[in-house]
Amino acid sequence: MTVEELLERYAAGERDFFGVDLSGAKLDKVNLSGANLSIAKLDGADLCRANLSNTNLRGASLTKWAQLLEINFTGADLTEANLDTAEAMVLTSSTPF
Repeated sequence: MTVEELLERYAAGERDFFGVDLSGAKLDKVNLSGANLSIAKLDGADLCRANLSNTNLRGASLTKWAQLLEINFTGADLTEANLDTAEAMVLTSSTPF
């Protein structure tokens, strides 16, 4: 799935993106609040200033220098998410992982 397709489907009301592969995608400043991104591959993705509040990221992979500067994880579920080597991570009010 491309970033454009993801954003179009999100804008149309879809929230279930289980297992989506967006490795290396440019997703800075996007709003994916409330989306299901469990088991998603976001390795190396640029998520700076993205809104991922109340997002399900259970088991998601955010490695290989994923950029997470000023990301909003408020209420997000990061259980078993892999954040090894994530770059410049600033978390706000996420559930424990």
